[in-house]
Amino acid sequence: MAQNTSPVNTLERKINMSVVAADVEKGVSARLARMAKTVKMPGFRPGKVPMKLVEQQFAAQARSEAFTEAVQQAFGSAVREQNLRVAGYPKIEPAESPEPGRVAFSATFEVYPEIELSDLSQKPLERAVLVVGDAEVDKTIDVLRRQRVSYSVSDKAAEKDDRVVIDFRGTRDGEPFDGGAAEDFPVVLGAGGLLPEFEANLEGMKAGEKKVFPLTFPAEYQAKDLAGTTVQFEVTVNAVEAPELPAVDEDFAKSLGVPSGDVSQLKADVRTNLEREVKKRLQARVKNEVMNLLLEAHVFEVPTALIEQEAERMAEEARANLASRGMNVKDVPVEAAWFSEQALRRVRLGLLVAEAVKKHELYAKPEQVRAVVEEQAQSYEDPADVIRWYYSDTQRLAQVEALVVEDNVVEWVIGVTQVSEKTVNFDDLMASN
Repeated sequence: MAQNTSPVNTLERKINMSVVAADVEKGVSARLARMAKTVKMPGFRPGKVPMKLVEQQFAAQARSEAFTEAVQQAFGSAVREQNLRVAGYPKIEPAESPEPGRVAFSATFEVYPEIELSDLSQKPLERAVLVVGDAEVDKTIDVLRRQRVSYSVSDKAAEKDDRVVIDFRGTRDGEPFDGGAAEDFPVVLGAGGLLPEFEANLEGMKAGEKKVFPLTFPAEYQAKDLAGTTVQFEVTVNAVEAPELPAVDEDFAKSLGVPSGDVSQLKADVRTNLEREVKKRLQARVKNEVMNLLLEAHVFEVPTALIEQEAERMAEEARANLASRGMNVKDVPVEAAWFSEQALRRVRLGLLVAEAVKKHELYAKPEQVRAVVEEQAQSYEDPADVIRWYYSDTQRLAQVEALVVEDNVVEWVIGVTQVSEKTVNFDDLMASN
């Protein structure tokens, strides 16, 4: 029996309830009777243990289970009667019984917020666009060439993109320091393998030349004992090697998986893959813009219980990630509190997306799910196998359905806001995560 519901704050509720003590005792007796049929004790055959002994050993367990079941039933009935959507788990506490023969308790819990979707018709939304053309294909092929670069010894002065093989020795106050020396160390100038100031001193040097120069480590340098300090480096250039990029020819095409060696086919394949990747990155950008817009346009309280659950889930993911890398999680304790801000954002977005889906019926349609699965499968050697793999596991398919639902929400927001298109830089787009 629920006696009252009183709001403690906007989302927190407290219900005082009671159950009939005799009903709980009936539940205890029923449990003990079931236990007596199977319980094993030394000196007795199964099912022949005297009830008194069963009660002595299992009465506390049976009473706890019976009371828990009674509380759950009473709480479930109360929230259904009052049409409450419970977020998280209730905190159950004993209370003073208003009537003899009843056991009283209170349940404190949070409910889901009532969210009213805002009018987005006047909200501006910038949508990134990019058409893949010949220039983008050529840039991508150039990247593939650079990934297959070779080097040849040269007698010229070192410049950007050259590979320089050096011996170096660093000292601080005349004394060597850890990690400050190496022999025949290769470094590609401009690739960021060493500090920019160090690489700058190598430019213009030729094989056989030596140089001594000071270098100040950045204040945020990873080696704390060197951060912000000035040292002396003595460098000897053993060799300067000029880069040689492969020609875009039959051999190059074959090395990239085109059996015929047809360069035009290679470019067509690169364009197809590039269009797929650009589309994915553009979709990710507009999705991020949409989600930020939704968050900015809606203000509402979020159940603390949901935030804590999500933060703990994220912490567990982080622990599993560390463990998969061979790290002892006990040595690197991961706390849920670290993820509270991210968890709040995720929960808020989840509630907003769910409300939009419900109100505008943006559920994933089977044909939409199939289209996404087929599109993802196209980047694999045997798309049919990948499609079967997705449809053989309901959990994998549910992940695709969740993506489709998010895409439906994005398209809905695009359809109701003031959208402007902005062409983005190809290099910037491909450099983004």
